[in-house]
Amino acid sequence: MKNRLTLNIGIGMLLGVAAGYVCHTHAVDAASAKTIAGYFSIVTDIFLRLIKMIIAPLVFVTLVSGLAGMESGQDVGRIGLRSVGWFVCASLISLALGLVLANALQPGAGLHMTAGTGEVDTGLNTAALNVKDVLTHAFPTSLLDAMARNDILQILVFSVFLGLALGALKRQSRVAVVIDCIDGMVPVMLRVTNYVMRAAPFGVFGAIASAVTLRGLDVLYTYGKLIGSFYLGLLVLWAMLVGIGYLFLGRRVGPLLKAIREPAMIAFSTASSEAAYPRLTEQLERFGVEKKVVGFTLPLGYAFNLDGSMMYQAFAAIFIAQAFGVDMPVSQQIFMLLVLMLSSKGMASVPRGSVVVVAAVAPMFHLPAAGVAMVLAIDQILDMGRTMTNVIGNSVATAVIAKWEAAREPQRDASVQGLFPQAQGDAK
Repeated sequence: MKNRLTLNIGIGMLLGVAAGYVCHTHAVDAASAKTIAGYFSIVTDIFLRLIKMIIAPLVFVTLVSGLAGMESGQDVGRIGLRSVGWFVCASLISLALGLVLANALQPGAGLHMTAGTGEVDTGLNTAALNVKDVLTHAFPTSLLDAMARNDILQILVFSVFLGLALGALKRQSRVAVVIDCIDGMVPVMLRVTNYVMRAAPFGVFGAIASAVTLRGLDVLYTYGKLIGSFYLGLLVLWAMLVGIGYLFLGRRVGPLLKAIREPAMIAFSTASSEAAYPRLTEQLERFGVEKKVVGFTLPLGYAFNLDGSMMYQAFAAIFIAQAFGVDMPVSQQIFMLLVLMLSSKGMASVPRGSVVVVAAVAPMFHLPAAGVAMVLAIDQILDMGRTMTNVIGNSVATAVIAKWEAAREPQRDASVQGLFPQAQGDAK
């Protein structure tokens, strides 16, 4: 069943490219191509709506169920600190790699672009990206409002409080009923996820067909150097993520990548992390990652650990500087890296967050808005790769945190010990 769905998603991608190319070449003008693309996107919009329908309850029940089963708040603190520590290191590595590769490959060199005197409207809202809003936004005023907007970070904050409260009171009979009810909802939501994921090949087909109808394949030649350089950088980042995963998971990193190939493909073809989240949760639990680690670390990673997006921000900023001849010494690039590191932590709640971060920091380093508009023209193609990378990075992070937790508790049930065979030896 899993292999068949993966195959169907791949077929959907190929058919989408073919259908989109035919429609693009036969479209009378740009307006008609946009209209045709709109029809294709209906299928994708329905699929993404189904995904959004299940994300909030899935995050809520898995996280609360996992936290309620923890022995104390110390478990939450320990897992949280380890997760944040991993995310900060991964973010710095991704940003630094983007800077190094952009300087080495020089994707914007030779373009000799000149910024116009007028303002260029990119259509991006950078106002929401400030320290005050980023910090206050993490705390919900209403759980229902957070669920209605599928705000994972706000749902996570409320779920942590509720899960800790249930864990502290779980010996009371009336509270045990609530915990059993939430625990019972977990397999129900996973079954609903299976139903929704059957529509994935159609959603993938619509997303690819719509993008190709609108842009055509010519965009690959026009921006070929930037696209090729960026995807080469992603390959290097994937190799680094797999290598780091191997240091902690050993040979289990191979089965992990095999387990997440389906959600990774969904993320790539739809350019949506949300679309991959439900299946990714299920696959990580099947791989052997504990429910409490998946429920806590994965949503946190979706908010703070976006490796592909981090690399993209540094890459895009240096590309714009090269294309417009803006001189950026190494010291200024390092300072920009730190600014991007801090600014990016609020992008999870902002539409087109990665590009918004670049647009927000561009004026600080005298990068023209016209450069942001250039990158925005092919953002869909770049977004596919960086979203897939985000899924891979969060999967490796979650599995490693689970390995550390398994090493702490040698008296683990047999299923987990089978998936992390080194855990018992490490604990000794």
